[in-house]
Amino acid sequence: MVLPFVFLTFLLCNCNPPVASQNVEGLALLSFKKAIQNFPEGYLNNWNNSDDNPCGSYPWKRVVCREGKVLSLSIPNKNLSGFLPPDLGKLSSLHRLNLRNNNFYGSLPIELFNASNLRSLILSGNSFSGPVPPQIGNLTNLRLLYLSQNSFNGSIPSSLVQCKRLKALVLNNNSLNGSLPNGFGTSLTTLQKLDVSFNKLSGLIPNDIGQLSSLKDTLDLSHNLFGGSVPATLGNLPEKVFIDLSHNNLSGPIPQVAGLLNLGPPAFIDNPLLCGSPLKVFCPPETFPKPNPADPSIKRKKVHSSSRAVIAAVSIATVVGICTIGMLFYHRYKDSCACKRGNGVGSSPLGEKLTLRQKISCFTKNDLETLSEVMEQYEFVPLDSQVDFDLERLLIAPAFPLGKSRIGIVYKVDLSNGPTMVVRRLGRGGWQRFKEFQTEVEAIGKLRHLNIVSLRAYFWSVEEKLLIYDYIPNDDLTTAVHGKAGMFYRPLLWPVRLRIIKGIARGLAFLHEFSPRRYVHGDLRPSNILLGQNMEPHISDFGLRRLANITEESQASQCEQTTNGTPQQSSPCDFTMRNSTLSTSCYQAPEFSKVRKPTQKWDVYSYGVIILEMISGKLPMIQIGSLEMNLVQWIHLMLEQGKLMIDILDPLLARDLNKEDEIASVLKIALACVCKSPDKRPSMRHVFDSLDRLTSPIE
Repeated sequence: MVLPFVFLTFLLCNCNPPVASQNVEGLALLSFKKAIQNFPEGYLNNWNNSDDNPCGSYPWKRVVCREGKVLSLSIPNKNLSGFLPPDLGKLSSLHRLNLRNNNFYGSLPIELFNASNLRSLILSGNSFSGPVPPQIGNLTNLRLLYLSQNSFNGSIPSSLVQCKRLKALVLNNNSLNGSLPNGFGTSLTTLQKLDVSFNKLSGLIPNDIGQLSSLKDTLDLSHNLFGGSVPATLGNLPEKVFIDLSHNNLSGPIPQVAGLLNLGPPAFIDNPLLCGSPLKVFCPPETFPKPNPADPSIKRKKVHSSSRAVIAAVSIATVVGICTIGMLFYHRYKDSCACKRGNGVGSSPLGEKLTLRQKISCFTKNDLETLSEVMEQYEFVPLDSQVDFDLERLLIAPAFPLGKSRIGIVYKVDLSNGPTMVVRRLGRGGWQRFKEFQTEVEAIGKLRHLNIVSLRAYFWSVEEKLLIYDYIPNDDLTTAVHGKAGMFYRPLLWPVRLRIIKGIARGLAFLHEFSPRRYVHGDLRPSNILLGQNMEPHISDFGLRRLANITEESQASQCEQTTNGTPQQSSPCDFTMRNSTLSTSCYQAPEFSKVRKPTQKWDVYSYGVIILEMISGKLPMIQIGSLEMNLVQWIHLMLEQGKLMIDILDPLLARDLNKEDEIASVLKIALACVCKSPDKRPSMRHVFDSLDRLTSPIE
């Protein structure tokens, strides 16, 4: 009996409990997952006990790690509900927590603020309640604090002044009360944005708030219960700061300083006891201090007022002139730098290639704090429920430039453990037309068809507009038909060409007949027809011209050099990629010069030219001796001279001469599409039906 007992004792002593060996951060995240009540099926499916290390070989979804530690947890806009468990405070290296726009509820656990490395705490748009814990002052590295649109109550903790690196404090749309803590202006010297609007804050506005010299964005104290006078020190704030003191109980005269007078009446409205300019409410005479007539300075002012006015006018004009010239040089230099950064052929994080704000020119992969500060202030909108990435993943992912044009650069972006996407930059203008841009891009994003490149998401800011598409791997139709220098060329057999021709027709027929608005592409050409894994065609750049116009960019066509897999930019002609130029597009219908608005019959003409190019293998402009003609003219000339099919046919199709009748049928359809009269061109639905009756199985 002794031996079995000893053996049992040995087993008990050498079997460690499985939980003890688990990763502490993995347990904390699993505790958080357990506190979520309604995440979609399959969501966070790789958060499990079998792989307890969130930073292992297969990092957990929505988690960013560095050196084996959890650096970021970001799950915004997923409509999740639940509470925050205290165990989140065990994420000792956590820099960023973003749960924006969900339905989390309850109070913030005190233990959360043990994560003293937090730089970005984004909890806006939830149902959190209770007071903001004073332990928030432990977060001395905090840069961004977004707690807006919740149900927090109680006062703003005075310990916030210990967060001396804070850049954005956004607490609007809560039920906070009490006064603003003393020391905001003297302690939070790096603060760039302060928004406490739509609360129940009261008391005086601290004088030292005018010492927030780093403010660059917003000072919004509106829709509260602040009383007393307007501090004259607010006039010391930078000129571009948006200040809103409206809808309070402020009283007395508005200080007559330039920084406040320039704000205009909206910044002060609905303060019944407030008076003076810029409000059209006169103050009683006794509210202003009376000057002393014996003051000798008054006489000096009268004597020198005229000369001072002249000197001031000359000085102001000089400064304005210098600033104007400086701004022009600055913008030219910035555009030049942007082009240089975009010309690189190597891989680097996408964020390094963008200028999401004028004050931030580039990021590094190791600077997630800077990325966070930018990302939380703008609009990244997924257009598909299957989009499983956010702006952060996009910006830190390796990006390869694919092409450039005057309206921006196109990048291939490889998301780690995710899909490959294409990001197109639009212009930096059009900020005042956001609603128009949003309506247009979201309508485009609803289109789903196997022969149209899908727009999956977009990003909007004043400086940047990004369109995020599916990546199509097999280059474009121009390269497939004509080849590209330095690349292996594999000629397309006729059955493959016919399948491409049919696919383009199917996609165009969908746009013209079955899409919600019966759209027009308006700029169809081989360079924006991309080829998928099995050489199936995908029409790209649909709606791009409209979006470019909204962003106030030039409509002038520009040739764009590309490498592969990306929506293309308009070019005067695809053959311009071979150092030729034309003033008008070879694919535009003859009526282009008379009718500026594209029609569906324009698309039909462009489609016909593309078919002719695929049958003949010719470039869209042909040189015969000193005579230059376009492809349509050349085809008609060959037919008028009675040339045989073999004279028109691409020499690379010689082995497909047994399909001559089928090729002739397609040529006949193409000639109908390029008819000079728009009314005589067939509809794309009729074209597709005609092509569909042709059968050429892939060998």
